[in-house]
Amino acid sequence: MKKGLITLAVSFALLNMPGLVQASGDINAGQAKSSSCISCHGEKGNSMMPLFPKLAAQNTGYLVKQMQSFKDGSRVDATMSAMVSGLSEQDIQDIAAFYAAQTVTVNAAPQVNPDDLDDIDDNQQLTAAEKKAAKKALQDEQGALMAMGYDVYRNGDLDNEISACIACHGPEGEGNEPASFPALKGQHADYLIKTLTDFKTDARSNNPDNMMHMIAKKMTEDEIKAISYHVSVMQ
Repeated sequence: MKKGLITLAVSFALLNMPGLVQASGDINAGQAKSSSCISCHGEKGNSMMPLFPKLAAQNTGYLVKQMQSFKDGSRVDATMSAMVSGLSEQDIQDIAAFYAAQTVTVNAAPQVNPDDLDDIDDNQQLTAAEKKAAKKALQDEQGALMAMGYDVYRNGDLDNEISACIACHGPEGEGNEPASFPALKGQHADYLIKTLTDFKTDARSNNPDNMMHMIAKKMTEDEIKAISYHVSVMQ
């Protein structure tokens, strides 16, 4: 019951936030204009590189805001700032419309410390039974993180005053288009971990009212990893 209050409080706060009115974008024009984005974000917005975000099925309002932020300097990234510097407002709307219309791909379940699995297999001093036990311990660790991610995403963490992610990002990770809150489902876990860490350390600061800063600063490294793992396999 108490955990649910966190979700309820944030939900009421959102009711008072004005929706962001966006101009209409052209999907076909956006596809042509997004050609320079393919090398990092994939042909249809599904990046193959874990540290580059997927843009497919992302909310248009969020995509527009991020491109505008890179362009005006409120969000800092040398590569992205250069990429959007020559875009007009209509270009931004068109590119956002194209990516929003795409389908995000499904991720494989993330593995906790995958290099450790290789180390276990390569360790000649371990017996077959010891290797099996060591792998089981890693699997248990991963299962615990996924369970934590599910719980914090849906219920928050009352003890640490962390709001439930579901309040802003939706029960299926679909985000909130009117409020320009991003869709999270299917995003790369590594990118999510980096993003939450950037909010926690103030490396990223273009979000309204510092909402994500206030939340991320209270999150432990395990919670950041757990939520990122959970969200990455949401469909």
